[in-house]
Amino acid sequence: MRLKRAGIITKIVIFALIVYASVTLINLRAQIDAARTQQIAKQEQVTQKETSVAELQYKIDHKDDQDTIADVARDDLGLVKPGEKVFHPGN
Repeated sequence: MRLKRAGIITKIVIFALIVYASVTLINLRAQIDAARTQQIAKQEQVTQKETSVAELQYKIDHKDDQDTIADVARDDLGLVKPGEKVFHPGN
């Protein structure tokens, strides 16, 4: 039994399929890289939010502590104690 050689059309179709598969794989790789970059950025945002929540929870837990009250008044509200000097960088 003798095998037939593949015709030119068959070769073109196989070549086209190989090119299509290669292009698809390259595009998928680019999408995966973009998704990983997004994932890293989102993880950084989550870490920042967790830190912020922990700081706020600390302030809530220590709301009756005079030092915490003074820190909140100074940092969040811009208040100062009488006689306290405030230095602003760049001014």
